[in-house]
This record gives sequence, C-alpha cells and structure tokens, in this order.
Amino acid sequence: MKGHKDIGEFIEKFDKTVQLTCKETLKHRNLSHTFAKGTSVPWWTDALTTLRKRTNALRRRCLRTLNNQKLRENRKNQYFEGKRKYQAAIRKEKINSWKQYCNTSSNNPWNAVYKLASGETRNTVALTTLKKPDGSKIANMIEILVYMAEQLIPEDNPQDDTDHHKNIRRLTEQPIETIDDRDFSQDEVRQIIEDFNPRKAPGPDGITSDILTLVFKSIPKTNINIQRMFEERVLPQRMENSQDNYDYQTYQKGQPGPL
Repeated sequence: MKGHKDIGEFIEKFDKTVQLTCKETLKHRNLSHTFAKGTSVPWWTDALTTLRKRTNALRRRCLRTLNNQKLRENRKNQYFEGKRKYQAAIRKEKINSWKQYCNTSSNNPWNAVYKLASGETRNTVALTTLKKPDGSKIANMIEILVYMAEQLIPEDNPQDDTDHHKNIRRLTEQPIETIDDRDFSQDEVRQIIEDFNPRKAPGPDGITSDILTLVFKSIPKTNINIQRMFEERVLPQRMENSQDNYDYQTYQKGQPGPL
C-alpha cells in the first residue's frame, strides 16, 4: 500500500469483504415475501382471513357445480350469504379500528382526528406561477428556480467587499503553513465507532455500527489506514463520486471553507 492506487484498492476490497462476510453469515429477511404475507391495513384480523378463505371456497364450489341446476342455485345462495357476512365483518372491523384510534390518540383536541373529521388537513401546494415586480409571470418551474436564485443569492463581486470581506478573501489565498496533525490512535478510532448510534439506518453498503465494532475488534490495525488515506491524499472511488467529499477536498487543497 505504498502508492495512491494501492490504498484505494485496499479500501474497496476491504469494504467488499465485509459486505460479503455479512451476506454469508447474517440472516436476511425476504421483504417482498414478508409484505405479501403480512397485513396491509391496521384493522385486518385473523377472523377476517378465515372468513375470506371460507367465502372464496363457497365461490369456487358454486362455480364448479355445472350439472345440477338446483344444487348450483343452493350453493350460489350460500356464497352470497357468506359474502354478505364477510363484507359486514370488514365494515365492523373498520369502525372498531377507527374508534380505537380516536380513543387512544393524544389528549390534544385539535389532533389529526379533529383535522380529518373537519376536513382541515393541509395539502402541499406546488409552486406553479411566480409574479415579477413588473407584473409579468413565470410559469416554467426551471425559470422560477433560476429567478429565485438570482434574487435570493447575491453575486460574489469583489468590488462590493467591505474591509472585513477583503481581509477574509486575502486569507483564503494564502497557503496554510501548519504542521500535520498527529496520527489517529486505535483508542480514538475505537471511541468514534462506539459512539455511533446503533439505531441509525446504515448507508448504501448496509454496514451498521455493530458490524463496524466487530470488525474493529477483529482487525483494529486496519482502521488506521484512514490516516494513510489523508497522508497520501487519495479517496476510494465511491467517495470521489459522492457529494460528501468537500471536507476532504478542502483538506487536500490546504484551504479554509467558503466565505
């Protein structure tokens, strides 16, 4: 790992190894299968599932009766009766679920229940037209955003700088002559990893804070390559293509942040 390419390839391989190990050792839920078998509404019960199966069975039995018209008519009536009971049970569960929601909600009388009942729920209004000071209107969304940016974000013109701004601009053009930071210690990296919130959702790679903690305990020296990454001023490909590398680019150029 002496060259720029080596450290980048090492980080990529290390990340892929951790992901592959997690896929082979950890259990993964089949989300599509879970959603297909699970309930989609809060008022659904096991009794409704039983009634639905019974109603479908009565319907199939009625459709399969072809040679005996009298028996078919009898089974048809049984199917309609079972369907009526099934629909009545659904309406009852919906009403009971709504009553339970109203009774278990917060003590605030102006909560979501009141807004739903009074029809005062707010809908997000999309900005479609913008009127200029001269009376003309803009109906195109791109033109609206461009006009708002031109009005709200001032142009950075050096001729309009005050003495304070001129001093800041001069400081940004001067190279920063400071000594390098000391290397990260294993205890510092361990403390950072342990401070991660385990309830936070993982990133695109699916690696959680618990997995990072186990990886660090298994091979703690590997995490010190973060320091090598800054020393050699090289980033993995995924970080170079992301929007979160401004701090590193600022570090690389040796310049402070924007004004």
